[in-house]
Amino acid sequence: MIKALRTLDRSAPMKAIELIGDIDEQHRLRASVPEELPAGPVRLIVLLSEEDEAGTVWARGLAREWADELSDSRQDLYTLADGQLIDAAR
Repeated sequence: MIKALRTLDRSAPMKAIELIGDIDEQHRLRASVPEELPAGPVRLIVLLSEEDEAGTVWARGLAREWADELSDSRQDLYTLADGQLIDAAR
C-alpha cells in the first residue's frame, strides 16, 4: 500500500509504504523493503498488537479443547466414500 503524504510543514510529499518487520532482543527493527527504494533515512511509525496475555491464553485453551473434541472417534461421522468432491468435474 503506497499513498502520498505531506509533511507537517506542508512541503514535499512523502510516500507511505506498509511493511511487515520484526524487533529483535537487541531492540533493532528488521524489515525488507522493495529494491526500487533508494538507500537513506526514513521516518517510521511502528504499530504493535494490542492483544494481551489473556487473549493468547484463551486462544490456546480453545485450540486445545477443539483438538480433544475433534480427536474423539465419535466425531468421525463421514468418510471419503460419503458423497463426492465439490471440484470432481474439473
